[in-house]
Amino acid sequence: MALPRANWKGHIRFGEVTCPVALFTATSSSERISFNILNRKTGNRVRREFVDSESGDVVEHDAQVKGYETSNGRYVVLEPDEIASAVPDSDKTLAITAFIPCDEIDDVYFDKPYYLAPQETGEDAFALLRDGMKEAQVAAVASTVLFRRLRTVLIRPHGDGLIGTTLNFDYEVRPADVAFDDMANIKIDKEMLDLASHIIGTKKGAYDPSKFDDRYEEALAELVKAKVEGKPFKKIAAPKASKPSDLLQALRDSAGAAQKKSTNRKSANSNTTRKTAANSGKSKSAGSSRRKAG
Repeated sequence: MALPRANWKGHIRFGEVTCPVALFTATSSSERISFNILNRKTGNRVRREFVDSESGDVVEHDAQVKGYETSNGRYVVLEPDEIASAVPDSDKTLAITAFIPCDEIDDVYFDKPYYLAPQETGEDAFALLRDGMKEAQVAAVASTVLFRRLRTVLIRPHGDGLIGTTLNFDYEVRPADVAFDDMANIKIDKEMLDLASHIIGTKKGAYDPSKFDDRYEEALAELVKAKVEGKPFKKIAAPKASKPSDLLQALRDSAGAAQKKSTNRKSANSNTTRKTAANSGKSKSAGSSRRKAG
């Protein structure tokens, strides 16, 4: 299988040790269903154009320039060479500034993951860094210029390689108060809390990404297929939210269903164990009979 094209090539430096690495995108949306924009009347594709907001005239690419709005519709014009000069110089080096506990950074700061793999002549130093971090159970914080921007990158061991996740800057992360300030101060009844804890306990498990499907993509595919074949498409009914007055009963019903499911599972396992033991006993008896007959 052909190797994917590297998005970036450079070096990782920790202390006086430097090794060449290549960076690859870890996630991709290329497999998602995509749409074209059409003219409803003609069925033809439409194209996007930039239009002067005052004259209505189409502005060709060569006549377009970036501008920053200051006030009252006034703009500061920024020429391409001026913007390019503001981009920080890149030495193509992920310089590690600190090693930290793996869970120290809140996930809200995570931006985009990339795989980091060694290039030729860098395997030994790369393996040293990877295994050293595994042994110490730490992650590394580094900084470099990626895609014309200075970025902070969290580097962690990942299988045989490393994974580097770009981090949002502090000013890019909205404070939680923006979302939670207006929430009412609700006191949860002990019975409800106990029932909720019981339900949570029955649902404990492990995360397996292969067990989760992108229902939106599947629904789009089914919709497209139905439209192509001229068949009706069944809409999915939206779930109803539990009312505060029904919440306790819903918890009781959920806890009862979970308890029944758990009991049935234990019973099935017990029956399987008894059958296995019985079959094993029969096999031993049959073997003993055969030995005696021999």
